[in-house]
Amino acid sequence: MKVRSRRLLSAVAVAGMLGPVVTVPSHAAVGDIVERLEAIPGMRVLWERPSGTSDYRFFMLSYRQPIDHRKPNAGTFEQRLTLMHKDTARPMVLHTSGYHVAEVPFRAEPTQLVDGNQISVEQRFFTPSRPQPADWSTLNIWQAATDHHRLVKALKPIYSAKWVSTGGSKGGMASVYHRRFYPSDVDATVAYVAPNDVVNAHDKAYDRFFETVGSDPACRSALKDVQREVLKRREEFVRRYEAYAAENGLTFGNLGGADRALEATVLDTEWAFWQYRLESDCDSVPSTDASTDELWKFVDEVAGFSFYTDQGLEPYLPYYFQAGTQLGWPEPKFRHLKDVRRYPGLYKPRWFVPADLRRQMRFDPTAMADIDRWVRHHGRRLMFLYGGNDPWTAEPFRLGPGTRDSLWYEVAGLNHSGRLIQYLPEEQRREAIAALRRWAGLEDEVSFQRVRPGLIDVYDEVRDRRPPL
Repeated sequence: MKVRSRRLLSAVAVAGMLGPVVTVPSHAAVGDIVERLEAIPGMRVLWERPSGTSDYRFFMLSYRQPIDHRKPNAGTFEQRLTLMHKDTARPMVLHTSGYHVAEVPFRAEPTQLVDGNQISVEQRFFTPSRPQPADWSTLNIWQAATDHHRLVKALKPIYSAKWVSTGGSKGGMASVYHRRFYPSDVDATVAYVAPNDVVNAHDKAYDRFFETVGSDPACRSALKDVQREVLKRREEFVRRYEAYAAENGLTFGNLGGADRALEATVLDTEWAFWQYRLESDCDSVPSTDASTDELWKFVDEVAGFSFYTDQGLEPYLPYYFQAGTQLGWPEPKFRHLKDVRRYPGLYKPRWFVPADLRRQMRFDPTAMADIDRWVRHHGRRLMFLYGGNDPWTAEPFRLGPGTRDSLWYEVAGLNHSGRLIQYLPEEQRREAIAALRRWAGLEDEVSFQRVRPGLIDVYDEVRDRRPPL
């Protein structure tokens, strides 16, 4: 159950690479984009940094949002967003990772394919975009969608061309939720690897996935064998885990001890391997007679022993809260581990948050069913893309009898990537790019039909990740 982030460059390192923050002058020229942005009530330009290309300017902005959109006078908070500004006459791409906002310049795949502007929005409750004091009852999909709605309304007088929303994983989900509640805010949505847990208790799809993923049964068996072997050596691994935590100043308050954290990490290993690696990495899976050092290294590289500590979980508490209240969560049976598990109810989001937050979590089974109905019966100009080897593809969004002018793709052998258009077969790639550019009002322009793998910006925002759960 995780979002992996430890391999991203630290903010300090990234800032050093990009150069110093540029102070935005208060005497910007009349008509300059800075002046126009700061004229929006509630909008602040926090800084400008080099964008890495002469075609764009890169800003960090802050927009004042109501804590509770149903009670707009009950206080506000500052929501961060970045802007890749090219030209106000170009299309705008509304992007979110669904989590924190990256403080580095990048263009999502749709932004590059329409040669447009891009705002990337930090979701509410992901620090520092968290109301103080934090009323967690205001963290729900409607409130977040309304954050996006207000931003679109504020920026459209400047960026009046077509708008396309996009995001990967939880960001793809958030883009769809925004369209459900405000279908006319943007002209189209491109959602990457977005799970759709319509009926939370029906998770057999994940069990089927792990029995069939990839083309090599030996790889599937090897991953399951590694999980079993680590739990068979539980006492040895727990001692090592406790020493590792003590050495690094890590604690296990949320989960209640290293033993439970070890089991959660082991459960994640199979999922994380298929989510972030390729079948070509199967040779890296150790055998069951490997040393404890080898097994530790593999599990740490794939799943990460630091994550199920309090410090690893803290940045993602808003995700776990939402999973346990509206989004739902995957819960495979792990039958191959039945005799070596100690905590059969562990793989639930409520166990990954502090006790005081746990008491506030009540699951609403109607929220995702409502979203699914809208997609199938009222969705317009939607594009869904999935990787065939990604566990989240087990429960995807599907088009329905009322969905119009929309496309759905699965890229065989690919994982949880947020840049899948470039990997589509030629005919599908042309179809997807043509639809995107038509939705963006660019039918008459020369298209980017020749885009090939490797031509898209290197930075992949979906790698700012963690959950399976």
